[in-house]
Amino acid sequence: MFSTVSYTIDSHYCGDQLVSRSLIQKAVTCGMEIKKETSSTCTSILKSNCCRNETSIVKGQKELQNSFFDLSFTQQAICTTFTISYLNLFEGLENTIVPFKDYRAPLVVKSIHKIDEVYII
Repeated sequence: MFSTVSYTIDSHYCGDQLVSRSLIQKAVTCGMEIKKETSSTCTSILKSNCCRNETSIVKGQKELQNSFFDLSFTQQAICTTFTISYLNLFEGLENTIVPFKDYRAPLVVKSIHKIDEVYII
């Protein structure tokens, strides 16, 4: 399944050190980017920027081959029975059976420990 999925990895480096990496959205920056400052009276001031962003694109496979039918009949039977038996392992019992659910404990008439003077120490 993962061979058919394409995804993009966005990375932010400050100097040569990796600051953040993200798969879903843009990578979080370190906050040290230098922006271009302009004013109406002077020219733009540019400073060297130590930060850089890198984007890596991993492309997935577009063509898949169905290899199940390339197997022999016995191999197909083994794969099918293994899959079915593995999936059946996770079926639970319909009702939990508790054999002593309706059992009532007998009433205590006498305290046997006190009568026989036997104490657990």
